[in-house]
Amino acid sequence: MARRSTPEVNAGSLADIAFLLLIFFLVTTTIETDSGISRKLPPMQDEEVVPPVIKEKNIFQVIVNRNNDLLVEDELMELSELREAAKAFLDNGGGVGPEACDYCEGAGDPTSSDNPVKAVIMLVNDRQTEYGTYIAVQNELVGAYNELRDRTAQRMFGKSFQQMEADFNDVRYTGNKDRLKEQIEQVRDMWPQKLSEADPKN
Repeated sequence: MARRSTPEVNAGSLADIAFLLLIFFLVTTTIETDSGISRKLPPMQDEEVVPPVIKEKNIFQVIVNRNNDLLVEDELMELSELREAAKAFLDNGGGVGPEACDYCEGAGDPTSSDNPVKAVIMLVNDRQTEYGTYIAVQNELVGAYNELRDRTAQRMFGKSFQQMEADFNDVRYTGNKDRLKEQIEQVRDMWPQKLSEADPKN
């Protein structure tokens, strides 16, 4: 009786199949991207440059502790009140003479910020602060700037600042983009987003 030879497996095409499966999974798999805060950081400064002196009244201090409590200007505050408090500080217009603000609609308190260009919001958080609280605080502070920019853009140009930015980024926008860019920069210069973050505390 003749011996039957066992058939060999063609391993040459095995590598091709594995490669095709790899390509298939790379193309069809969705990769989670981290979400965060979109923020343009200022350029690095020379070490020889002396930082400007900021008056204490032009600093709005927000501290978030390890228990996620907010301490705003040395007083406990609820997160829901933070945006209005930040707007009141930025829009105060307490400066006189060259530091006066002619577009501010705030109380004009001489013990609070002189004008929005001088005003700085300083955020200090603890290393144990929850990420969700940190993001919520950032959202309220940025929201204060956005609402003030919207108000000014609406008064000066007849539409919100957010709409102006959306129009500028829209490829189908048929208006004058150079003029629109100047208007956006004008509003940004009036309400510069000066949000300073100190190193987290232990």
